[in-house]
Amino acid sequence: MTTTLAPHTVLQTRTVERLVAGQATSDGAGVKLTRVLTQNLQQRLDPFLMLDAFGSDQPDDYIAGFPDHPHRGFETITYMIAGRMLHKDSAGHEGLLENGGVQWMTAGKGVIHSEIPQQEEGVMEGFQLWLNLPKRDKMKTPWYRDFKNADLPKFVTVDGVAVTVIAGESQGQGGAVTRDITQPNYLDLHLPAGSRFEQKLPAGHNALVYVYRGEVSIADKVVPLQRMAILANEAQADGVVISASVDAKLLLISGQPLKEPIVQYGPFVMNSQDEIYQALSDFRDGRLGESA
Repeated sequence: MTTTLAPHTVLQTRTVERLVAGQATSDGAGVKLTRVLTQNLQQRLDPFLMLDAFGSDQPDDYIAGFPDHPHRGFETITYMIAGRMLHKDSAGHEGLLENGGVQWMTAGKGVIHSEIPQQEEGVMEGFQLWLNLPKRDKMKTPWYRDFKNADLPKFVTVDGVAVTVIAGESQGQGGAVTRDITQPNYLDLHLPAGSRFEQKLPAGHNALVYVYRGEVSIADKVVPLQRMAILANEAQADGVVISASVDAKLLLISGQPLKEPIVQYGPFVMNSQDEIYQALSDFRDGRLGESA
């Protein structure tokens, strides 16, 4: 249900520490995408490990999808702006991700899954975010949930900003998912020209903005199209104020850093090299992944 909420007042906004353009790459069976949050930024944006943006109306860019592949030690959040993707995994989960929907998967101790486009033409656009798990939860039982667009909490501010709360909380509206340790906030914001949006942010949380339509300004710094702004961790700032002079759409993502070692080898993210070796051994010997 969409409601209209008054904004929370941010007394002092965070500033933009730096802008990141992302790197063009391909993954899966040749899906073209832009890796916005890369491995060298994992410590700075802890607890987030990766953010990919994908979008094309050329079937050759996406049609092969992501055949069976393993994960261990973190969570994946896939947000589909346009298109249809079928998920199947070794824990017996299956779901169709469609326009505006979210797929949230906790890989935990291990899952093997596939993500295959269910279209042969048209636009496929969306994002995949990797959220780290604390050491104590890295070997937990895999979990999966699909959210249709209509099931995601939404509201509109008095300034006309349309907000979808994928995770966390915004202006009193709880999100579709919450996590006690990493406390992720994941908002999709649609700002009409001339509007502004205010979001409270705990001082210790790392935060980023990714603009996928138009451009916005934060503390007089322009964040252009297809750029990620890493927000500075300033003790005196209590949130972020985002302004738009043109129609704009963006992701605002923040979370509580784990401050634990991050050791990644491809689809495995653990706390030590020995745990990575164990993941590789388990995968090779068929021990990784819950049987259906």
